[in-house]
Amino acid sequence: MRPASDVVLPETRAEYCGAIIRAAGDLVLEGFHAGVGAGLSMKGPQDYLTETDAASEALIREGILARFPDDSFFGEEGGGAIGERVWVVDPVDGTANFARGIPHFCISIAYVEKGVTEFGAVYNPALNEFYFAERGRGASLNGKAIRVAATNRYDATTIEMGWSTRVANETYLDVVKGMLNLGTNVRRAGSGALALAYVADGRLDGYVELHMNSWDCLAGLLLVSEAGGDVCPFLDIGSLEKGGPVLAVAPAIAAGISEIANIPLSSVGNRIESACRAGQ
Repeated sequence: MRPASDVVLPETRAEYCGAIIRAAGDLVLEGFHAGVGAGLSMKGPQDYLTETDAASEALIREGILARFPDDSFFGEEGGGAIGERVWVVDPVDGTANFARGIPHFCISIAYVEKGVTEFGAVYNPALNEFYFAERGRGASLNGKAIRVAATNRYDATTIEMGWSTRVANETYLDVVKGMLNLGTNVRRAGSGALALAYVADGRLDGYVELHMNSWDCLAGLLLVSEAGGDVCPFLDIGSLEKGGPVLAVAPAIAAGISEIANIPLSSVGNRIESACRAGQ
């Protein structure tokens, strides 16, 4: 385990986010290689917890609060306080994959100030893929700018859909059926944060989840909007504390997916897309 004290302290919060998420990534990857399912327990139906989740969150929490003691911290495993400046953290998203030896998991960190997500990072240490977005400054994968897909036919789309015990199976299946009737390919890979990152870089055309926690989605939603995609106004239709519905999608197919999922879209992605086109 790499202690937070070993991390070189960058000057800004955004820089520190990149440093601390990589330090946590080292710890998580070490746990992944050490043994499948080590220290595994269950928080609820299909809701896994490993010793690595808790260790990763402790490292991130310790590092952030030592560096920025006036900020607040809200994590999946230990909760926390929500202040004017809050770091929202999922220490391992995709724990079921992690526990079963599948290298499709990540760490997600978002920084929210006065109700607005200012920057966020998603990091898959197994593939060394580091996604980062800062409000108004675009999105990147390992330092290279990324854009959402230009897909404009429903029968050419791949949409990932997350599942939640907070939503009736019938409702979930109705949405899946509606998307299949549009002609989309629907998949589920077990990490909502990574799915959102894949929408941002064009590997997926959209992501839908009828209820998602804030630590799973805030960084990813910013990635998508900064990469030119359309996203739901999560903090208006949901909340940091209790979560809410999530939609992130490529602009050309956004309207149809929004209607099927019954999740509204904000105009953030459209504004960024228009600004990018104007600058070309």
